Amino acid sequence: MARGSIRQLVRGGLALALAATAGGVALAADGTASPSTRTLDVAGLHQPAEILIDKWGVPHIYAASTDDAFFVQGFNAARDRLFQIDLWRRRGLGELAAVLGPSYVEQDRAARLFLYRGDMGREWAAYAPDARHIATKFVAGINAYVDWLGAHPADLPQEFQLLHYAPAKWKPEDVVRIRSHGLTRNLTSEVARANTVCKTDRENGPKFDEIRFGLQPTWHTSVPDGLDPCLPKDVLKVFALATENVRITKAAITAGLSMPTRVASDDDGDAAAETSEGSNNWVIAPSKSATGRPILANDPHRAYSTPSLRYIAHLNAPGMDIIGAGEPSLPGISIGHNGTIAFGLTIFNIDQEDLYVHELDPADDHRYRYRDGWEKMRVVREAIAVKGAAPVTAELLFTRDGPVIYTDAGKHRSYVVRSGWFEPGMSPYFGSISYMRARNFTEFRKAMLHWGAPTENQVYADVKGNIGWIPGGLAPIRPNWDGLMPVPGDGRYEWAGFWSGDKLPSAYNPPSGYVTTSNEMNLPADYPYRERKLGFEWTNGSRHARLDELIRSKDKVSVEDSEHFQNDIVSIPARRLMTLLAPLSSDDAKTQAALDLLHGWNGEEGAASPQAALFEVWTTRHLGDEFKRAALPENAVGAMGAPDIAVVLDTLERPQVLLAAGAGGTVEARRDHVLLSSLGAAYAEMEKLQGGDAKAWQWGKLQTSLPEHPLMEAVDGALRAKLQPDAMAKQGGPYTPNQSTYRTSDFRQTNGPSFRMVLDVGNWDESRAVNYPGQSGNPDDPHYADLRRMWLDGTYFPLLYSRKAIEAAAETRILLKPAK
Repeated sequence: MARGSIRQLVRGGLALALAATAGGVALAADGTASPSTRTLDVAGLHQPAEILIDKWGVPHIYAASTDDAFFVQGFNAARDRLFQIDLWRRRGLGELAAVLGPSYVEQDRAARLFLYRGDMGREWAAYAPDARHIATKFVAGINAYVDWLGAHPADLPQEFQLLHYAPAKWKPEDVVRIRSHGLTRNLTSEVARANTVCKTDRENGPKFDEIRFGLQPTWHTSVPDGLDPCLPKDVLKVFALATENVRITKAAITAGLSMPTRVASDDDGDAAAETSEGSNNWVIAPSKSATGRPILANDPHRAYSTPSLRYIAHLNAPGMDIIGAGEPSLPGISIGHNGTIAFGLTIFNIDQEDLYVHELDPADDHRYRYRDGWEKMRVVREAIAVKGAAPVTAELLFTRDGPVIYTDAGKHRSYVVRSGWFEPGMSPYFGSISYMRARNFTEFRKAMLHWGAPTENQVYADVKGNIGWIPGGLAPIRPNWDGLMPVPGDGRYEWAGFWSGDKLPSAYNPPSGYVTTSNEMNLPADYPYRERKLGFEWTNGSRHARLDELIRSKDKVSVEDSEHFQNDIVSIPARRLMTLLAPLSSDDAKTQAALDLLHGWNGEEGAASPQAALFEVWTTRHLGDEFKRAALPENAVGAMGAPDIAVVLDTLERPQVLLAAGAGGTVEARRDHVLLSSLGAAYAEMEKLQGGDAKAWQWGKLQTSLPEHPLMEAVDGALRAKLQPDAMAKQGGPYTPNQSTYRTSDFRQTNGPSFRMVLDVGNWDESRAVNYPGQSGNPDDPHYADLRRMWLDGTYFPLLYSRKAIEAAAETRILLKPAK
């Protein structure tokens, strides 16, 4: 009945607006504003509950039981982010075409290949004894809000009206079966490495590829026996479709949702490079803290969007008082504190993916060779509902290793993804429902022993003054290979189970008085990495090195120091390159002008900096290509994309390692040629981009941040201005602590710190946070994009925890009553 009324409104094209809050704003006796109050009757709620929304858009939920707390969390997530989480659910389950039309059938089919299809009993048990119960309460809250909208249709988010569909109801399994929004690795790199080998040779190709991605710890890979490294060009197209966000075009809407929409890039390697993830965290012991208490800081870096990826919330019920950030479609908190312990995460680079190449039976392409015989693929046929058209039957193929993402009929081969996603307990971030309730390091460590995804560095602190570091993640055992290239799927290369969590390193109250991680290679020197082969592709260590430098420079680290550290924009690669340039000069006027501009620059990448603009254009568009020409044989130069900046820097500082002496002289002369010729070309490009006055160049005129709404390309005018926050000039670069990865085509920022948090452990009301671009998913809500300037300027709001402080900062009070 309720959903029917919503559908009638959607079909009728009723213009929707946020209903006015009942009661307006009242004044207290002292003349200050009291929070506006709204009372809602909610079916499924057991006892009255309350949501206090503070002046920064953070909902503080107070419930009489944990069951009601998770129920209200779901209700509130739908109240604030319904279109976002509905679209996420449809993308993950492969149900986009049902509401967006035929253009999305292929994306739906791709997504369905990566759903968890295993035993649900094992799945729920992998997280916590009450995992299914929590998910059930959470989705009941979402569904209660969908039902509530049936009687209050004016509150239906306008995106549903624009796209002419209604929000769906959730099942508990929807929360955990969707895997393809999580972060795993290293499928795209395996394909890129195979491509290098294909275009060069089997013996030297892997070594050449180390220029593209330097391996850590010390390691050299080889081509697996029996592998043809020349893979189909589109081998990862389906995988890219399954994992990309939803884009909706104007053509798709105006043409009855039947026009093609954006699909995965033809150049998967570049696409992966442009969206690389990174994060920073650290924890300071009382002995090194200006407060005398631990300080825990975290700024996870992810792709940007509107509404924001993260959602800050506070859950309070008898026996539970947890605050921090998670994702709005999940119960619980992933990053934050519970009043006793605090926790924050970055990515720890365990390799959880492999590409298998199966030989097909020429007489039956649904059979593949395994050991000495043939095995039949598992065939799953599912109907994909399509708006405005008949359902489409999708044939999904699976081998023992995973889903088939590509079939090369001419060569009788299929390409299959083996991923940790298909194991129980691998729903991204859902496992936080266990560790967020821990009360000490022992309990926290126990929860992390069974952590699945994403693979994490967790830093820990508690009110007793203890600090720690615990990595976690499902770690495949590869007995006879390293996971760095695709492998034949004939049975010679199989995972032999998984390393138990206690085989990962950890630290508790280290003598240094602090721990910091930034996705760098942080295995201890004595770790048996050759045996365990967790992974060899780690994020560039420059952010970690800079943060370690900043922390060590302080005898005592304060909350304010941590804020400054998170917003630091000094690039260590820039400093290293400036050292190499310092003694150089050039007869070429443009090259000498570039040297003069960069002389004495400290590597700080401010938005107004002309040096930062030149440096980024140089390193992104010129230095790498010139370096490859100097370091590689001619047939290898075009075999790969941009080289690893760490390899470039290490080689330029020690040119005898890779550079060969040329006709012009020594390896040092060859190194200087690489630097000067590429720098002169970058200066000439900057003149074209921003004019001849180098002092007027600005990095922020090139690099902008625009968190995209899914409908950004589909609407214009006033509606686009309402849904899409404006672009802002952005500071920082890929290797600064305040990370800013961008598209090489136009310097548009693609990812960086989505959320920042600094916790004063034990003095919780003095903790700080900010979320980009805002907390709400409702464009009519003042908290939709109100935190953008704070985020850009590096300022924070108080992450309030005590009821007294929250009451003083509350703007809105939502009273929830059980409906009869």
